[in-house]
Order: sequence, then C-alpha cells, then structure tokens
Amino acid sequence: MPGTHPAAAAAHRAMNAVNANDRAAWLACYAPDAVLYDPVGGSPLDPDGNGLRGHAALDRFWQLTVSPSTVRFTIDAVHAAGDEAAVASVSTRLPNQATVNYDGVFVYRTDHHGRIISLRGYWDIQHVLAALNG
Repeated sequence: MPGTHPAAAAAHRAMNAVNANDRAAWLACYAPDAVLYDPVGGSPLDPDGNGLRGHAALDRFWQLTVSPSTVRFTIDAVHAAGDEAAVASVSTRLPNQATVNYDGVFVYRTDHHGRIISLRGYWDIQHVLAALNG
C-alpha cells in the first residue's frame, strides 16, 4: 500500500473499498463512532451539517449514495500530516446513468488503531445534484 502514514493507508483502504464496491471492507475502515462529513456543510442526508455518526449512519450513506452508483476515486496525491491525510478526484456514474467528474479534497483522520474517526469531504454538491437531476 502506498505510503506508511496511518491516515494515508486508511484513506487508500477506504477508497479502494469504494472502487471495489465492497461495503463491508469500507465500513471496517471506520471506528464505531466515526463521523462522516461528505460534503462538509451538509447534504440531503445531513441537512444540518453535523455529520453522519457511527456505522449505522455510514451504512445508510453507503446504501443511498454509493450502492446505486459507480464511484471511482483517482488518487493522484496523498498529503499526510499529523493524524490526517488528504486525497482528491472522483468520478461517479449516477443511477440515471449520468457521469459526473469532480475534484475534491477528502481529509481522513485516524485513531491510534489506524481506523478512520473522521472524514471531511470538500466538494461541490450542487454540481453532483445537477447531474443527478439532469
């Protein structure tokens, strides 16, 4: 796995699980009380922007967003510092068969076990919603 930084390794594991459409492997990357802000600022699944907390909420996120789509992360670079790592670039084929490509910054924070405790995604949700509704 590229890099030895724990947060970079966790980011790669999580994104590779999404690329493989492996829900169980993706959930296993996260600590039981992990918080997902994807995107930061809120979404239809997180209207108040407080994040989705815990495996049940993460599983719901998967079922509603990842499962019906084909999501591909391209990891061009990983920037690790402290207990965090940031990565970017996404391509998604939506349930309506529209394809949307976008750059984002995804900041993964890990605990001392190398599990993700926080994921903060910075990307333009309006761009994706327009493709979904288009």
